[in-house]
Amino acid sequence: MELTLKVLGLNGTVLASATGKDEVFLVYRQDYQEGDQIVVMASEPGHVVLALDDTIGSAAAYLKGPSYSLKVPFGDKRACYSPRAFQGDIHRLHVRKARPDEIASRRNLALNPWDDHANTTLFPHAKANAETRGEAVFAARNVIDGEKANDHHGFWPYTSWGINRNPEATLTVGFGRPVWIDELVFYLRADFPHDSWWKKASITFSNGETTCFPLAKSGAAQSFSVRPRTVEWIRLHSLVKAEDPSFFPALTQIEVWGRDVA
Repeated sequence: MELTLKVLGLNGTVLASATGKDEVFLVYRQDYQEGDQIVVMASEPGHVVLALDDTIGSAAAYLKGPSYSLKVPFGDKRACYSPRAFQGDIHRLHVRKARPDEIASRRNLALNPWDDHANTTLFPHAKANAETRGEAVFAARNVIDGEKANDHHGFWPYTSWGINRNPEATLTVGFGRPVWIDELVFYLRADFPHDSWWKKASITFSNGETTCFPLAKSGAAQSFSVRPRTVEWIRLHSLVKAEDPSFFPALTQIEVWGRDVA
């Protein structure tokens, strides 16, 4: 797999670029400017491991299209990232082809700290029909970013998905290819008493089956085994709020455990 990393300026100008076979590093020795983009290109679809900023952990993801681009966040869009992320005048970017044993292992298939609204090619990808006030710290992508601190809200690392008080709120996690799953884990946001919680929630799988899960008032991981099945996406919906005064249930993280289909 031939891999290329680029930093593009506001008008698509190539500010830096590097290409390698199965692995590539790019060191960019300038401050990012608003409008800059980080671009990953691959000669074929496949699993890659990305580390596009040294403050954000590397993660394996499935690159379905020929390229993935991330607009460097500025302003309010930075709120869901570490305050050290994308800062300074030297940046080390890295991408490599995933090893066969990494692809075959049982793991959290929903992890992707590089997801954002504009992403259409790097999976998993999260999207929702409601996000609190459209703010980055309450965006759907936060539930798959790997950040599990959940005893506060409103700033990193307390990222979460907020539903904007929408009783019909839904969230979908797509995997971009068939995957085999056997376990779901929920981390509810637990900034009590500011937060409420859901006492039950439903998941519909891409094969048409739906399962309802009972949830507790807790910030701990709530894990549920599910009948093993092959799916391409899951949808969280029918969120039933507990009877308490708070209007603000929220989800900090969802994990979907399984492995890639051979």
